[in-house]
Amino acid sequence: MEKTIEIDGQKIPLKSTGATVLRYKQQFGKDYFGELLKMTNAIEPMKQDKKMTSLSDSDLSLLDFEVIYNFVWVLAKTANANIPEPIEWLDGFDSFPIMEIMPEIEDLLAASIQTKKK
Repeated sequence: MEKTIEIDGQKIPLKSTGATVLRYKQQFGKDYFGELLKMTNAIEPMKQDKKMTSLSDSDLSLLDFEVIYNFVWVLAKTANANIPEPIEWLDGFDSFPIMEIMPEIEDLLAASIQTKKK
């Protein structure tokens, strides 16, 4: 699955393939699915709280923002093998609005765990 999002005025292609999971493990030394599960477990209760209007209203201490940066980087690296290492790549942005980016990457993250059953 592929899509292009805008971060800090830059069009960034993102892609999820079968190799994305292995690329994540190779780069960060952590299990992609384990990190995704932890992030999902932190976000889902926030989404289900009817009084909440956005994640910014919640207890964001449950989220490890480093994981979100890592997910965005690995999706970008999968789409473009020429992007630099994570820190150097992130330094290329004046701002990196995680709260705007998260909804944009949810479908790509979900695609990595869904089956294509007909």
